[in-house]
Amino acid sequence: MSGAISSGRLSTLQAALVVARRDFGAILFSRTFFFFLLGPLFPVIVGIAAGSVKQETEQAAARPVLGVVMAPRDADAMIAAGAALRPELGYNAPDMAVVKKLQPGETINAAQVLKDSQGNLAAVVTGTIAKPQLTGTEGQIAAWSGPVALIAGRAADGSPQALPKVALAATASSVASERGGQMRTAQGGQMLLFLLTMMLAGMVLSNLVEEKANKIIEVLAAAIPMEAVFYGKLFAMLGVSLVGIAVWGAGFGGLILLGSDTLSGLTAPAVGWPAFVALGIGYFAMAYLLLGSVFLTIGSMASTVREVQTISMPVSMSQLMIFFFATYAAAMPDTGISLAAELIPFSSPFAMLARAAQDGAVLPHVMAVAWQVMWVAIFVHFGSRLFRRRVMKSGPQQARTKKSKGQPAPA
Repeated sequence: MSGAISSGRLSTLQAALVVARRDFGAILFSRTFFFFLLGPLFPVIVGIAAGSVKQETEQAAARPVLGVVMAPRDADAMIAAGAALRPELGYNAPDMAVVKKLQPGETINAAQVLKDSQGNLAAVVTGTIAKPQLTGTEGQIAAWSGPVALIAGRAADGSPQALPKVALAATASSVASERGGQMRTAQGGQMLLFLLTMMLAGMVLSNLVEEKANKIIEVLAAAIPMEAVFYGKLFAMLGVSLVGIAVWGAGFGGLILLGSDTLSGLTAPAVGWPAFVALGIGYFAMAYLLLGSVFLTIGSMASTVREVQTISMPVSMSQLMIFFFATYAAAMPDTGISLAAELIPFSSPFAMLARAAQDGAVLPHVMAVAWQVMWVAIFVHFGSRLFRRRVMKSGPQQARTKKSKGQPAPA
C-alpha cells in the first residue's frame, strides 16, 4: 500500500508545473491584473529621467580618431601640426593617429581603410599636405574639414596662414559611427531590461507573503517538494510577466512607430535585430528568475509585508548598483571589467545583452544562459532548504532532535 502511494507522488517537475498552472490562471484572470497592466506608465517617466545617465555613460566610450594615410614625411608633419594646434582648437581638435605611411607610388582606398579598421576610426585624411582629402561620414568630415585645413596649413610652412582646400569624400558609415550606434542600442536594451525586471519581479514577493499568511504555502510544502513550489511560483510569475509585456508591446508598438525619428540613432546590433530581440526575451527571463529566486527566499522568511519591504530594500538597491556596473562595463568591451560583469550572475543578463549589440558571436550567449540557469537552480535550492529549516522546522537537524526525544521524524 505504501509503495503504491509513494509511486503516485508527483515528481519535482510535475509538481512545479501544477503550481505554475494554478498561480498563472489565478493571477491572469483576476481583477488586479488590469491594474497591473497600467504599471508601465510610471517606469516610462523614470526611463525618460534616466536618459541623462545613459548620455553620460555614452561619453565614456573612446573618442573618434582621425587617421592619417600619407607619405612618411607628410604624415609626421600632420601629426606634429595637430599636436601643436591642439590648445588653439580645443574641443574641436581631433585625436590623430598614423594608420599607414605610404611608400613612393603606393596608393590606398581610404573608404576600405575605414571599413577594415579595428580601431575607433571616424575619418581618414589622405593625399598630400598641399592637397589633403578627408574621407568619412558626411557629418564627421563636415565637422573636421576646418581643423584639418588648419593642421595642413601649419604642416606646410609652420604657419596656419595659407590654408589648403580640403577635398571631402563622404562614406555611408565608419567604424566610429557604427560603434557609437551599437553602444546606444546596447544601453537602450539594458535600460529596458532593467526597468521590466525591477517592475515585475516584485510580484513574487506579494504572492508568496499572501499565501504564507493564509497557510497555503505550508499545505503545498507538505504535499510536494519545496523546490517544486519555488519553481512553480517563479515560472507562473514569469508567464504572467511575459503576457503583460506582450500586451504592452502591442499597445505601445504604434506609438513607437509614430515616433520612429527617436529610433534613428539606434544602429542594428551586431547579432541582427531578430536574434537581439530573442536574446532580449531570454535574458529578461533569466534576470527575472535570478532576482525572483532571491525575492522568494526573502518572502518565505518574512512574516509581514513590512518585513518584506525592509529586507528587500537592500536587494533592490544592490540591483540598481549592478545595473550601473553593467552599463559601465558595456562601454569597455574586451576588458576585465566587462568579463566580470558577464560572470557575476545578477549582472550577467545585462552585460550579455550589451555584448549582443556589439559582438556578433553566438556561442558566448549559449554559455552565458547555461551559467545563469545553474545559478537559478542554486538560489532556488538554497532558498527552499532555508525555508524548510527556518519556517517549516524540518530538515536533518530537526529530524535528529525529534528522534532523540522519541518523536517520529517528518516524512
